[in-house]
Amino acid sequence: MSGLTPDSPRPIDIKLHQASRLLEIKFDNNMECMLSCEFLRVYSPSAEVKGHGPGQEVLQIGKEDINITAIEPVGNYAVRLVFSDGHNTGLYSWDYLYNLARDYEALWLEYLGKLSAAGHVRKNTA
Repeated sequence: MSGLTPDSPRPIDIKLHQASRLLEIKFDNNMECMLSCEFLRVYSPSAEVKGHGPGQEVLQIGKEDINITAIEPVGNYAVRLVFSDGHNTGLYSWDYLYNLARDYEALWLEYLGKLSAAGHVRKNTA
């Protein structure tokens, strides 16, 4: 993913809906999205999830009920999301959040496919 440039879309509003476990983000290019806490957790940009190189990604399983307990600003370029399972090492840059929002459907389907391939059945959280 590319680095932050002066033209990169930036969030102008980030709102956590804890009851529905959704993070609402509005960008300055008028794009709006609702990303689930589970989605944000399994796509954390941390080394724990991403690994230390290509092919070292670690599939996150059992995160259906995860929630965000805190959103901490990091300079003018990112936020740190603190999750209810204690995970807090991922820095979500504005570019990374925007790419997650833009590619949400494809990334979500990829995650579900990986869970299925690993033999994991997601529990119904509705």
